[in-house]
Amino acid sequence: MATTADTVASIREDRDFLGYAPYILTAVAFLLLFARPLTLLVRDWWHDPDAGHGLLLFPVAIWLAWKAGLRRDRAPNVALGIALIVVAVGIRYLSGLAAELFTMRLSMVLGLVGVITFFAGFRQVLHWWLPFSLFVLSIPIPAVLTNALAFPLQLKASAMGAWLLEHRHVPARLMGNVILLPGRQLFVTEACSGLRSLTALLALGLLVGGIWLRYPASRAFLVFITLPVAILVNAFRVFLTGFLVYYVSPEMGEGFMHLSEGWLLFVIAFLILGLMTWGIRLLERRISRKQEASHA
Repeated sequence: MATTADTVASIREDRDFLGYAPYILTAVAFLLLFARPLTLLVRDWWHDPDAGHGLLLFPVAIWLAWKAGLRRDRAPNVALGIALIVVAVGIRYLSGLAAELFTMRLSMVLGLVGVITFFAGFRQVLHWWLPFSLFVLSIPIPAVLTNALAFPLQLKASAMGAWLLEHRHVPARLMGNVILLPGRQLFVTEACSGLRSLTALLALGLLVGGIWLRYPASRAFLVFITLPVAILVNAFRVFLTGFLVYYVSPEMGEGFMHLSEGWLLFVIAFLILGLMTWGIRLLERRISRKQEASHA
């Protein structure tokens, strides 16, 4: 026969379960509604080299959200949350009809923002700005935008690479995205445009700035500086490939050696970004000390 204590414990367990029921039902409904864009996104992360950074960014975003935790002053914003969810569902439906993956995936992010706003308020969304930003960056860029960005970057890398080759006394002639060397043509393809490294560096700049920098202006500057860093490093990669092809062997522009150059220069770009972060952080400390001294 059950005692009074057992009955009270059973009632408490039922209440705890009922308290979590809305969150469980919302999670199930969210997964059912956005199952297709989520599945296709994970597939692209796994199979598309240009989207592979999502395999790293998404777990990092989850970990950062867990580490940041919930705000103590969080408060549900039911009206705004419902409005955002309705807009997200509408975009999800229309993008599904048009088979437009990028918009469909963004609707998933907007839906998540709406759910969090509904239960914890928009301040919680702002509190998780870094995880949300990394999640957005993990979504592959549409092919139309990729093609529009890749070709100008190819031309810029080709022009800067040819200029560096000429200044190192390598007879190089530029024709669009092709660098003509004696007895050899060096094609600066879309893979060598630097778009992939730009996306990765942008994510790294956002992550490093969000963790180690204090002021929004400092974080914005670090993210902005990733663009010229990516362009310069990729131009140096084109130059290095042409230099090695001309002076060492044509095989240096193909296969494993060419891929190794790309990884090495990406590491160098990351180190440059790290040094810039260190310098900006030192500047922030000086500014903080001056502000503390002025208020003292």
